[in-house]
Amino acid sequence: MKDKTPAIELENRINKFYQIMSHDCPDWQMAVVFSKINLLYFTGSMPEGMLVIERDKGATLWARRSYERSVQESDFPLIKPMNSYRDAAVDYSNLPDHIYLETEFVPLGMFQRFQKHFPFTQYKSLDFQIAQTRVVKSDWELGYMKQAGRIHERVLDVRVPELLREGMTEADLAAELYEVMVKEGHQGTARFAMFDTEIAVAQLSFGDNSLFPTNFDGPGGHRGLNAAMPGLGSRNRKLKKGDLVFIDMGIGVNGYHSDKTMTYMFGQKLPDEIIAIHNQCVDIQKQTAELLRPDNIPEEIYETVTEKLSPDFLKNFMGYGNRKVKFLGHGIGLTVDEYPVIAKGFEAPLEENMVFAIEPKKGIEGVGMVGVEDSFIVTPNGGQCITGKSEGLILVD
Repeated sequence: MKDKTPAIELENRINKFYQIMSHDCPDWQMAVVFSKINLLYFTGSMPEGMLVIERDKGATLWARRSYERSVQESDFPLIKPMNSYRDAAVDYSNLPDHIYLETEFVPLGMFQRFQKHFPFTQYKSLDFQIAQTRVVKSDWELGYMKQAGRIHERVLDVRVPELLREGMTEADLAAELYEVMVKEGHQGTARFAMFDTEIAVAQLSFGDNSLFPTNFDGPGGHRGLNAAMPGLGSRNRKLKKGDLVFIDMGIGVNGYHSDKTMTYMFGQKLPDEIIAIHNQCVDIQKQTAELLRPDNIPEEIYETVTEKLSPDFLKNFMGYGNRKVKFLGHGIGLTVDEYPVIAKGFEAPLEENMVFAIEPKKGIEGVGMVGVEDSFIVTPNGGQCITGKSEGLILVD
Protein backbone atom coordinates (compact mmCIF):
# COMPACT_ATOMS: atom_id res chain seq x y z
CA MET A 1 0.00 0.00 0.00
CA LYS A 2 1.33 3.42 -0.98
CA ASP A 3 2.64 5.46 1.96
CA LYS A 4 2.44 2.52 4.38
CA THR A 5 4.65 3.11 7.41
CA PRO A 6 7.60 0.69 7.11
CA ALA A 7 7.84 -2.03 9.72
CA ILE A 8 11.32 -0.85 10.74
CA GLU A 9 9.89 2.62 11.48
CA LEU A 10 7.25 1.12 13.77
CA GLU A 11 9.82 -1.07 15.50
CA ASN A 12 12.17 1.87 16.09
CA ARG A 13 9.36 3.99 17.54
CA ILE A 14 8.21 1.36 20.02
CA ASN A 15 11.80 0.65 21.04
CA LYS A 16 12.45 4.35 21.62
CA PHE A 17 9.27 4.61 23.70
CA TYR A 18 10.42 1.66 25.83
CA GLN A 19 13.76 3.37 26.44
CA ILE A 20 12.20 6.69 27.43
CA MET A 21 9.60 5.07 29.69
CA SER A 22 12.20 2.93 31.42
CA HIS A 23 14.35 6.01 32.01
CA ASP A 24 11.57 8.38 33.13
CA CYS A 25 9.23 5.89 34.83
CA PRO A 26 11.30 2.94 36.09
CA ASP A 27 8.24 1.30 37.69
CA TRP A 28 6.08 1.21 34.57
CA GLN A 29 4.46 -2.08 33.54
CA MET A 30 1.64 -1.13 31.16
CA ALA A 31 0.84 1.83 28.91
CA VAL A 32 -2.31 2.28 26.85
CA VAL A 33 -2.64 4.62 23.85
CA PHE A 34 -6.08 5.71 22.57
CA SER A 35 -5.65 8.87 20.48
CA LYS A 36 -5.75 8.27 16.76
CA ILE A 37 -2.68 10.38 15.99
CA ASN A 38 -0.54 8.43 18.45
CA LEU A 39 -2.01 5.17 17.15
CA LEU A 40 -0.95 6.25 13.67
CA TYR A 41 2.55 7.02 14.95
CA PHE A 42 3.07 3.70 16.71
CA THR A 43 1.10 1.34 14.44
CA GLY A 44 0.66 2.97 11.02
CA SER A 45 -3.14 2.91 11.32
CA MET A 46 -5.86 5.04 12.94
CA PRO A 47 -8.61 2.68 14.10
CA GLU A 48 -11.10 3.18 16.85
CA GLY A 49 -9.32 1.06 19.41
CA MET A 50 -6.26 1.09 21.61
CA LEU A 51 -2.63 0.09 21.73
CA VAL A 52 -1.70 -1.84 24.88
CA ILE A 53 2.04 -1.78 25.57
CA GLU A 54 3.35 -4.16 28.22
CA ARG A 55 6.85 -3.80 29.55
CA ASP A 56 7.64 -7.51 29.45
CA LYS A 57 5.27 -8.85 26.78
CA GLY A 58 5.32 -6.37 23.91
CA ALA A 59 2.50 -4.39 22.33
CA THR A 60 -0.89 -5.26 20.85
CA LEU A 61 -3.09 -3.08 18.67
CA TRP A 62 -6.76 -3.73 19.46
CA ALA A 63 -8.95 -2.49 16.61
CA ARG A 64 -12.72 -2.09 16.71
CA ARG A 65 -13.41 -0.03 13.61
CA SER A 66 -11.86 -1.19 11.53
CA TYR A 67 -9.82 -4.31 12.24
CA GLU A 68 -9.89 -5.29 8.56
CA ARG A 69 -8.55 -1.92 7.46
CA SER A 70 -5.78 -1.90 10.06
CA VAL A 71 -4.62 -5.35 8.93
CA GLN A 72 -4.47 -4.12 5.34
CA GLU A 73 -2.68 -0.84 5.90
CA SER A 74 -0.41 -1.61 8.87
CA ASP A 75 2.75 -3.67 9.25
CA PHE A 76 2.39 -3.62 13.03
CA PRO A 77 3.25 -7.17 14.17
CA LEU A 78 0.25 -7.91 16.42
CA ILE A 79 -3.26 -6.66 15.60
CA LYS A 80 -6.36 -8.16 17.21
CA PRO A 81 -10.08 -7.42 16.77
CA MET A 82 -12.36 -6.30 19.59
CA ASN A 83 -15.99 -5.32 19.90
CA SER A 84 -15.49 -3.73 23.30
CA TYR A 85 -12.87 -3.36 26.02
CA ARG A 86 -14.33 -6.52 27.55
CA ASP A 87 -12.95 -8.58 24.65
CA ALA A 88 -9.43 -7.23 25.11
CA ALA A 89 -9.50 -7.55 28.91
CA VAL A 90 -9.53 -11.35 28.65
CA ASP A 91 -5.87 -11.20 27.60
CA TYR A 92 -4.82 -9.20 30.66
CA SER A 93 -5.66 -11.14 33.81
CA ASN A 94 -2.78 -9.76 35.90
CA LEU A 95 -3.03 -5.99 35.74
CA PRO A 96 -0.49 -3.74 37.45
CA ASP A 97 -1.75 -1.38 40.13
CA HIS A 98 -1.23 1.64 37.90
CA ILE A 99 -1.42 2.17 34.15
CA TYR A 100 0.05 4.97 32.05
CA LEU A 101 -2.45 6.84 29.83
CA GLU A 102 -2.69 9.91 27.58
CA THR A 103 -4.24 12.20 30.17
CA GLU A 104 -4.34 15.09 27.67
CA PHE A 105 -6.57 13.14 25.26
CA VAL A 106 -8.69 10.53 27.08
CA PRO A 107 -12.22 11.80 27.88
CA LEU A 108 -13.66 10.90 31.28
CA GLY A 109 -16.41 8.75 29.76
CA MET A 110 -13.89 6.69 27.76
CA PHE A 111 -11.71 6.37 30.86
CA GLN A 112 -14.62 5.03 32.89
CA ARG A 113 -15.63 2.52 30.22
CA PHE A 114 -12.06 1.31 29.96
CA GLN A 115 -11.54 1.06 33.72
CA LYS A 116 -14.71 -1.00 34.06
CA HIS A 117 -12.97 -3.87 32.28
CA PHE A 118 -9.38 -2.98 33.21
CA PRO A 119 -9.79 -2.38 36.96
CA PHE A 120 -6.46 -0.72 37.74
CA THR A 121 -6.31 1.38 40.90
CA GLN A 122 -4.21 4.33 39.69
CA TYR A 123 -3.23 6.04 36.46
CA LYS A 124 -0.28 8.20 35.46
CA SER A 125 0.41 10.39 32.44
CA LEU A 126 2.58 9.32 29.52
CA ASP A 127 1.92 12.40 27.34
CA PHE A 128 5.40 13.82 27.81
CA GLN A 129 7.07 10.50 27.11
CA ILE A 130 5.18 10.13 23.83
CA ALA A 131 6.07 13.72 22.91
CA GLN A 132 9.73 12.90 23.53
CA THR A 133 9.43 9.79 21.41
CA ARG A 134 7.98 11.71 18.46
CA VAL A 135 10.19 14.77 18.58
CA VAL A 136 13.13 13.66 16.39
CA LYS A 137 12.04 12.83 12.85
CA SER A 138 13.40 9.93 10.80
CA ASP A 139 14.46 10.35 7.18
CA TRP A 140 11.16 8.69 6.20
CA GLU A 141 9.16 11.27 8.17
CA LEU A 142 11.26 14.17 6.91
CA GLY A 143 10.57 13.08 3.35
CA TYR A 144 6.85 13.76 3.79
CA MET A 145 7.46 17.01 5.65
CA LYS A 146 9.70 18.24 2.83
CA GLN A 147 6.99 17.27 0.35
CA ALA A 148 4.48 19.30 2.38
CA GLY A 149 6.93 22.20 2.35
CA ARG A 150 7.18 22.12 -1.44
CA ILE A 151 3.38 22.21 -1.68
CA HIS A 152 3.39 25.16 0.72
CA GLU A 153 5.88 27.02 -1.43
CA ARG A 154 3.90 26.53 -4.64
CA VAL A 155 0.49 27.27 -3.11
CA LEU A 156 1.49 30.44 -1.26
CA ASP A 157 4.15 31.83 -3.59
CA VAL A 158 2.55 31.02 -6.95
CA ARG A 159 -1.10 30.01 -6.72
CA VAL A 160 -2.49 32.51 -4.19
CA PRO A 161 -1.44 35.58 -6.24
CA GLU A 162 -3.39 34.03 -9.13
CA LEU A 163 -6.52 33.81 -6.95
CA LEU A 164 -6.58 37.30 -5.43
CA ARG A 165 -8.99 39.71 -7.12
CA GLU A 166 -10.73 42.86 -6.05
CA GLY A 167 -14.17 42.33 -4.56
CA MET A 168 -13.73 38.70 -3.52
CA THR A 169 -14.58 37.89 0.10
CA GLU A 170 -12.39 36.07 2.58
CA ALA A 171 -14.80 33.13 2.31
CA ASP A 172 -14.41 33.15 -1.49
CA LEU A 173 -10.65 32.94 -1.13
CA ALA A 174 -10.92 30.17 1.48
CA ALA A 175 -13.10 28.04 -0.80
CA GLU A 176 -10.89 28.51 -3.85
CA LEU A 177 -7.71 28.09 -1.84
CA TYR A 178 -8.85 24.78 -0.37
CA GLU A 179 -9.40 23.34 -3.85
CA VAL A 180 -5.91 24.45 -4.85
CA MET A 181 -4.35 22.98 -1.70
CA VAL A 182 -5.90 19.57 -2.25
CA LYS A 183 -5.09 19.49 -5.96
CA GLU A 184 -1.48 20.36 -5.18
CA GLY A 185 -1.23 17.38 -2.80
CA HIS A 186 -2.50 18.51 0.64
CA GLN A 187 -4.16 15.67 2.59
CA GLY A 188 -7.25 17.78 3.19
CA THR A 189 -6.87 18.59 6.88
CA ALA A 190 -4.26 19.98 9.24
CA ARG A 191 -4.25 18.43 12.70
CA PHE A 192 -3.61 20.14 16.02
CA ALA A 193 -2.82 18.83 19.49
CA MET A 194 -4.47 21.82 21.15
CA PHE A 195 -7.81 20.72 22.62
CA ASP A 196 -10.83 21.15 20.32
CA THR A 197 -8.85 23.14 17.76
CA GLU A 198 -9.85 23.20 14.12
CA ILE A 199 -8.88 25.38 11.18
CA ALA A 200 -10.75 24.46 8.02
CA VAL A 201 -8.32 26.00 5.52
CA ALA A 202 -6.08 28.63 7.11
CA GLN A 203 -6.05 31.68 9.30
CA LEU A 204 -7.03 33.92 6.42
CA SER A 205 -7.71 37.64 6.69
CA PHE A 206 -7.88 40.87 4.70
CA GLY A 207 -6.61 44.03 6.36
CA ASP A 208 -6.94 44.38 10.10
CA ASN A 209 -9.17 41.31 10.37
CA SER A 210 -5.87 39.53 11.07
CA LEU A 211 -5.81 41.37 14.41
CA PHE A 212 -9.26 40.16 15.48
CA PRO A 213 -9.38 38.08 18.71
CA THR A 214 -9.43 34.31 18.31
CA ASN A 215 -9.21 31.22 20.52
CA PHE A 216 -6.26 29.94 18.49
CA ASP A 217 -2.91 29.97 20.32
CA GLY A 218 -0.95 31.97 17.76
CA PRO A 219 -0.02 35.59 17.07
CA GLY A 220 -2.46 36.09 14.19
CA GLY A 221 -6.23 36.46 14.27
CA HIS A 222 -9.29 36.31 12.01
CA ARG A 223 -13.02 36.96 12.18
CA GLY A 224 -14.16 33.83 10.40
CA LEU A 225 -17.79 33.30 9.44
CA ASN A 226 -19.37 33.73 12.86
CA ALA A 227 -19.13 32.53 16.47
CA ALA A 228 -19.89 28.95 15.41
CA MET A 229 -17.16 28.93 12.75
CA PRO A 230 -14.47 31.47 13.60
CA GLY A 231 -11.86 29.69 11.51
CA LEU A 232 -12.76 30.08 7.84
CA GLY A 233 -13.21 33.59 6.48
CA SER A 234 -15.76 36.39 6.49
CA ARG A 235 -18.48 36.40 3.81
CA ASN A 236 -18.69 40.18 4.24
CA ARG A 237 -15.09 41.43 4.16
CA LYS A 238 -14.18 42.09 0.53
CA LEU A 239 -10.68 42.52 -0.85
CA LYS A 240 -9.84 46.06 -1.87
CA LYS A 241 -6.81 47.86 -3.22
CA GLY A 242 -4.24 48.57 -0.52
CA ASP A 243 -5.21 45.61 1.69
CA LEU A 244 -2.69 43.46 3.50
CA VAL A 245 -3.62 39.80 2.96
CA PHE A 246 -2.57 37.37 5.71
CA ILE A 247 -2.61 33.56 5.25
CA ASP A 248 -1.30 31.17 7.91
CA MET A 249 -1.80 27.52 6.97
CA GLY A 250 -0.69 24.00 7.70
CA ILE A 251 -0.14 21.56 4.84
CA GLY A 252 -0.16 17.79 5.46
CA VAL A 253 1.13 14.83 3.46
CA ASN A 254 0.59 11.29 4.77
CA GLY A 255 -0.02 12.74 8.22
CA TYR A 256 3.06 14.97 8.36
CA HIS A 257 2.89 18.76 8.27
CA SER A 258 4.77 21.87 7.39
CA ASP A 259 3.61 25.29 8.57
CA LYS A 260 3.95 28.58 6.73
CA THR A 261 2.54 32.10 6.75
CA MET A 262 2.54 34.40 3.74
CA THR A 263 1.50 38.04 3.43
CA TYR A 264 0.57 39.99 0.31
CA MET A 265 0.16 43.66 -0.62
CA PHE A 266 -2.88 43.82 -2.86
CA GLY A 267 -2.96 46.50 -5.55
CA GLN A 268 -0.29 48.76 -4.07
CA LYS A 269 2.69 48.77 -1.76
CA LEU A 270 2.26 49.41 1.94
CA PRO A 271 4.04 52.41 3.46
CA ASP A 272 7.81 52.05 3.87
CA GLU A 273 7.63 52.09 7.69
CA ILE A 274 5.32 49.06 7.66
CA ILE A 275 7.55 47.22 5.21
CA ALA A 276 10.49 47.97 7.53
CA ILE A 277 8.65 46.37 10.46
CA HIS A 278 7.91 43.30 8.36
CA ASN A 279 11.56 43.08 7.32
CA GLN A 280 12.62 43.19 10.96
CA CYS A 281 10.40 40.14 11.57
CA VAL A 282 12.16 38.43 8.67
CA ASP A 283 15.53 39.22 10.28
CA ILE A 284 14.31 37.81 13.60
CA GLN A 285 13.34 34.58 11.85
CA LYS A 286 16.81 34.35 10.27
CA GLN A 287 18.48 34.90 13.66
CA THR A 288 16.32 32.24 15.26
CA ALA A 289 16.83 29.74 12.43
CA GLU A 290 20.59 30.19 12.65
CA LEU A 291 20.42 28.97 16.26
CA LEU A 292 18.48 25.79 15.43
CA ARG A 293 21.50 23.57 16.03
CA PRO A 294 21.90 20.41 18.12
CA ASP A 295 22.57 21.06 21.84
CA ASN A 296 21.25 24.63 21.78
CA ILE A 297 18.56 25.28 24.40
CA PRO A 298 15.13 26.53 23.24
CA GLU A 299 14.77 28.85 26.22
CA GLU A 300 18.19 30.38 25.54
CA ILE A 301 17.38 30.85 21.86
CA TYR A 302 14.20 32.68 22.82
CA GLU A 303 15.98 34.94 25.29
CA THR A 304 18.95 35.61 22.98
CA VAL A 305 16.69 36.79 20.18
CA THR A 306 14.05 38.71 22.13
CA GLU A 307 16.38 40.56 24.48
CA LYS A 308 17.70 42.50 21.48
CA LEU A 309 14.29 43.91 20.63
CA SER A 310 13.32 47.42 21.67
CA PRO A 311 10.33 48.08 23.94
CA ASP A 312 8.64 49.87 21.05
CA PHE A 313 9.02 46.88 18.74
CA LEU A 314 7.88 44.46 21.44
CA LYS A 315 4.53 46.29 21.58
CA ASN A 316 2.15 44.08 19.58
CA PHE A 317 4.97 41.66 18.75
CA MET A 318 3.76 38.03 18.63
CA GLY A 319 0.17 39.14 18.94
CA TYR A 320 -1.99 42.23 19.21
CA GLY A 321 -2.91 44.06 22.37
CA ASN A 322 -3.09 41.72 25.33
CA ARG A 323 -3.36 38.62 23.12
CA LYS A 324 0.35 37.96 22.72
CA VAL A 325 1.85 34.48 22.67
CA LYS A 326 5.06 33.74 24.54
CA PHE A 327 7.04 31.84 21.93
CA LEU A 328 8.96 32.40 18.70
CA GLY A 329 8.31 28.98 17.25
CA HIS A 330 6.94 25.51 17.89
CA GLY A 331 7.63 21.91 17.03
CA ILE A 332 5.77 20.37 14.12
CA GLY A 333 5.12 16.86 12.81
CA LEU A 334 1.97 14.75 12.98
CA THR A 335 0.34 17.85 14.44
CA VAL A 336 1.03 21.47 13.59
CA ASP A 337 1.71 22.21 17.27
CA GLU A 338 4.19 19.76 18.78
CA TYR A 339 6.77 19.66 21.57
CA PRO A 340 9.13 21.44 22.09
CA VAL A 341 8.59 25.19 21.83
CA ILE A 342 11.07 28.03 21.36
CA ALA A 343 10.08 29.72 24.60
CA LYS A 344 10.99 30.10 28.24
CA GLY A 345 10.72 26.92 30.26
CA PHE A 346 11.97 24.59 27.51
CA GLU A 347 15.42 23.58 28.64
CA ALA A 348 16.05 20.22 26.94
CA PRO A 349 18.73 20.60 24.24
CA LEU A 350 17.76 20.52 20.60
CA GLU A 351 18.54 17.37 18.63
CA GLU A 352 19.30 16.98 14.95
CA ASN A 353 16.20 16.41 12.79
CA MET A 354 13.77 18.09 15.12
CA VAL A 355 11.51 20.36 13.06
CA PHE A 356 10.23 23.82 14.06
CA ALA A 357 7.93 26.45 12.63
CA ILE A 358 9.46 29.86 13.38
CA GLU A 359 6.93 32.69 13.19
CA PRO A 360 7.92 36.21 14.30
CA LYS A 361 4.95 38.50 13.62
CA LYS A 362 3.80 41.94 14.69
CA GLY A 363 0.36 43.52 14.66
CA ILE A 364 -0.05 47.02 13.21
CA GLU A 365 -3.17 48.97 14.07
CA GLY A 366 -5.41 49.60 11.08
CA VAL A 367 -3.22 47.45 8.82
CA GLY A 368 -3.00 43.89 10.11
CA MET A 369 -0.44 41.29 11.05
CA VAL A 370 2.91 41.44 9.25
CA GLY A 371 5.73 38.95 9.64
CA VAL A 372 6.69 35.55 8.43
CA GLU A 373 6.56 31.83 9.25
CA ASP A 374 8.48 28.91 7.78
CA SER A 375 9.38 25.38 8.82
CA PHE A 376 12.99 24.43 9.60
CA ILE A 377 14.88 21.20 10.28
CA VAL A 378 17.49 21.33 13.05
CA THR A 379 20.94 20.64 11.54
CA PRO A 380 24.55 21.20 12.67
CA ASN A 381 24.63 24.20 10.32
CA GLY A 382 21.46 25.81 11.62
CA GLY A 383 17.85 25.54 10.55
CA GLN A 384 17.23 24.17 7.06
CA CYS A 385 14.10 25.77 5.60
CA ILE A 386 11.71 23.38 3.84
CA THR A 387 8.95 25.85 2.90
CA GLY A 388 10.63 28.12 0.35
CA LYS A 389 12.63 31.34 0.21
CA SER A 390 10.00 34.05 -0.12
CA GLU A 391 10.17 36.67 2.61
CA GLY A 392 6.55 37.69 2.24
CA LEU A 393 4.73 40.92 1.45
CA ILE A 394 4.38 39.76 -2.14
CA LEU A 395 3.02 42.60 -4.28
CA VAL A 396 -0.06 41.47 -6.24
CA ASP A 397 -1.17 43.93 -8.92
